[in-house]
Amino acid sequence: MSSGSTLTEIVITGISRGSVYALVALGYTMVYGVLGMINFAHGEVFMIGMFACIYSMGVFSVAWGDHIALNLGLGILMAMIFSAGYGYANERIAYRRLRKAHVLAPLTSAIGISTFLQYFIFLTVSKEKVNFPRYYSDFLTGHHVHVIGVDITYLQLAIFGMTIVIMSALYLLINHTRLGIALRATAQDQLMASLVGIPVDKIIAFTFILGSALAAVAGVMVAMYTNVLVFDAGYRVGLKAFTAAILGGIGNVPGAVLGGMILGLTEALTTLAFGSEWDDVTTFAMLMLVLLMRPRGLLGERVADKV
Repeated sequence: MSSGSTLTEIVITGISRGSVYALVALGYTMVYGVLGMINFAHGEVFMIGMFACIYSMGVFSVAWGDHIALNLGLGILMAMIFSAGYGYANERIAYRRLRKAHVLAPLTSAIGISTFLQYFIFLTVSKEKVNFPRYYSDFLTGHHVHVIGVDITYLQLAIFGMTIVIMSALYLLINHTRLGIALRATAQDQLMASLVGIPVDKIIAFTFILGSALAAVAGVMVAMYTNVLVFDAGYRVGLKAFTAAILGGIGNVPGAVLGGMILGLTEALTTLAFGSEWDDVTTFAMLMLVLLMRPRGLLGERVADKV
C-alpha cells in the first residue's frame, strides 16, 4: 500500500474515532450548557448502552430468531432507552437536589455515580470482556466502498453519517424550535425561565435523557467496531469525549463535533508517526496548548447563548 493510501486510511480511521467522541461529547456539552456543570457519569452511560444492546439482541434472538436488521435496530433502541433511563436517574440523584449547593457537591456526586455504575456492571453483568456477536456486525464491518485507494467500511460511513445527522438535528432543535427556545432560556437564567412558565426541571431532565441516548448510540457503534465490551469502557471514551467538548468549546454543539474530529485525527496521525502509546500524550498536550491560547475552546462563546 502506498504512503498516500496509508495516510488516507489513517485519516478515515481518525474521522470514525472522532465521530464517536463527538457523539459522546454532545451529551457533555448539552448538560454544561444548561447547568454549567460537568456530568462525569456520562461515560458510564455510554458503557451501559453497549451492554443493553448486546443483551437485548440476545433476548430477541431467543424470542423470534436471528433477524439481523430487526434485532440490531431494536437492540439500539433498547440501548437508548436504558441509557436514557440511567441518565434521568443520574439527574434526579446526583444533580437535582444539589443544584444550589457548592459546585464541588454535584461534581463529587457525579463521580460517585460513575464509580457505582462501573462496579454495578462489574458485579452483576460481567467481570470479563464480552464479545459483540459478529453475526450482527459482519455486514457493516465486512462490506466496504472503495474511495481514493482505500476501503471504507459501511460501519465507518454509518458512524460519520450518524454524527453529522445528529449534530444537524440538534442544531435545528436548539435554534429553530419552541423546545430549543426553552433550552436556551433555561441555560441563560433558570429563575426567569421558570417565571415565564418554562418547566425548568423537565427541560433539564430532557437534556440528560437526550445526551444519554446519544451516548448509547455511540456505545453500540464502538461495540460493533471493536467487537469487545468491558465494564470500564466508558471511562476512557468519556475522558476523551470530555476533552473533545472542551477543545471545541464546551456548551457549543458544532464545537463538540469539531473537537471530536480533531481529537480523533490527532490520535490517528500520532499512531502513524509515533505509535499508539503516544496517543494520550499528544492529545492532552494539544488540549493544553489550545486552552492556553483560547481558554473557551476553538468555537467557544458565552455558554449561556448555546446549549
